[in-house]
Amino acid sequence: MGRRAFSGELDQLRLQVELMAIRVDQNLERMREFLANGDRSVAEVALASDDDIDAMNVSLTERCYELIAREAPVASDLRFVVSALRVLGELERVGDLTLRIVKLAPEWDLLHSREETFEILVAMSELAINHYRLALRAWSAQDLGLAQDLIGTNQAMDASTERLMRELLNLQGPDAVPCALRTLVAGRALDRIVDHAAIIGARLRYLLTGDPDHLATEIR
Repeated sequence: MGRRAFSGELDQLRLQVELMAIRVDQNLERMREFLANGDRSVAEVALASDDDIDAMNVSLTERCYELIAREAPVASDLRFVVSALRVLGELERVGDLTLRIVKLAPEWDLLHSREETFEILVAMSELAINHYRLALRAWSAQDLGLAQDLIGTNQAMDASTERLMRELLNLQGPDAVPCALRTLVAGRALDRIVDHAAIIGARLRYLLTGDPDHLATEIR
């Protein structure tokens, strides 16, 4: 395959990864809607849509391995394909974390019953989606500046997580323990989504600069 044709395949791979990222984003929006109002039909759509996301992940992962085996890319091309593989893994994990929350549909009334913790969860969902969308924009534009913006952006989520834990410890009543456990599942998932968005940013910084120091920030 000629250089121009191979470059075209890499561009197509980048767009396909972006498409998967958009599908994940759509499920994140469904998660936010479900969390805000408890609409189980939205949760069911999110669960069904995850099958498409998983199928895309498998197909694109196989595509990356095929390109490596067939073209034996080097330098920046190899860095791109390997980075695409890492980003695909992060997208798949964000999708799974989204499902952890929508699978709480049977317990939504319990989550909603404690206003002090429920409001924090809703705010955390906004933070998680905003961080993820910043990572999506950075990947779509292959923009180093946007990728840099993801550095240190988990501080707001860390503060929200600490506040949530304090409120959970103060819960009283017969349903305090089950409510705390379900709320903790949702809060932890939202916190991890921010972590995975940061990893996408770190991988993109490595892809664009070739500086291996960025890989150290992928460790969570």
